Amino acid sequence: MKYYILVGEASGDLHGANLMKALLKEDPKADIRFWGGDLMQEISGTLVKHYKERAFMGFVEVLMNLRKILGMISFCKKDIAQFNPDVIIFIDNSGFNLRIAKWARKQSFRTNYYISPQVWASRAGRIKDIKRDIDQMFVILPFEKEFYKKHGYNVRFVGHPLIDGIAGREQVSIETFRKEHNLGHKEVIALLPGSRKQEITKMLSVMLSLVKDFSQYQFVVAGAPSQSYDFYQEIIGNANVKFINNKTYDLLSISHAALVASGTATLETALFKVPQVVCYKGSNISYQIAKRIITLKYISLVNLIMDREVVKELIQNDFTKENLQHELTRILESEHRQKLFLSYFDLEQKLGGKGASEKTAKLIVAGLKSKE
Repeated sequence: MKYYILVGEASGDLHGANLMKALLKEDPKADIRFWGGDLMQEISGTLVKHYKERAFMGFVEVLMNLRKILGMISFCKKDIAQFNPDVIIFIDNSGFNLRIAKWARKQSFRTNYYISPQVWASRAGRIKDIKRDIDQMFVILPFEKEFYKKHGYNVRFVGHPLIDGIAGREQVSIETFRKEHNLGHKEVIALLPGSRKQEITKMLSVMLSLVKDFSQYQFVVAGAPSQSYDFYQEIIGNANVKFINNKTYDLLSISHAALVASGTATLETALFKVPQVVCYKGSNISYQIAKRIITLKYISLVNLIMDREVVKELIQNDFTKENLQHELTRILESEHRQKLFLSYFDLEQKLGGKGASEKTAKLIVAGLKSKE
């Protein structure tokens, strides 16, 4: 059967790659065409567009690139029509994907969505569009099933794919990793400033401002695969930090604490049981707009899933050197660390165990076979 998969960012590339592996187990002759990244390209199929070509964050950035985005939407529709897949699989990235889904429904394509748009955070009116345009929705956060049920839409909770990604990764020894990257023997504080240029530019310099005040620790910047070393180096300058590209899981596995941009990385950090401070700073216009439409008490997945403040969130104007210094000091204290560890274990239990990609692939293929 023929599968068309649409992914828009680095985390989606990871989940898309794992889903592709599982689909090929269920359907060894699967013909897969996709918008994604390097990880998906390593598995199989044909890469149409790399997610780096459309990594726009925030309302202002989207508006500035609107013509380019509309051109990509038009191209995507034509490419899908030419490929004529048995199913289109959308992964997160709602702004782009829901537009394609609306068109796809009118063309009578089968539509599956893996990793729900965050309609529970803002613009709940999109649920109407999802119910109309999506045949099957597979959700990865435990509270999403009940949320959709309240709106008259049955979805499948398949567990969180990060659990499989972390459990199945190739382990490296702490000693080997430290030696390979010249980390010495100091405890490591990981800096995860995001994957998009806009967020890295706004957050990394503030994170780096703490280095001199915590000289007993080794700070390490986690580089995203979507950005070049030269870009990071312009921000890092002469700061006494290490830079490690595209090895975030290995870095987290040896980290004592972390400063983390809001997003999937907050959950990854928690699953590695690393105490963290969650950070977010966007353009002022984008933030003011978001503040008016987002209805959540928290922005980090850790706090959202636990429905309480487990990790501290420093958002926009609260994201200052002084506040960050205070919160980093706090997560380095043993008593607070113990509380965090207990909460992290509870969090993992809520996420539903292993096998998200396999469960989703089985349901997708079974759905196709039932329509034959």
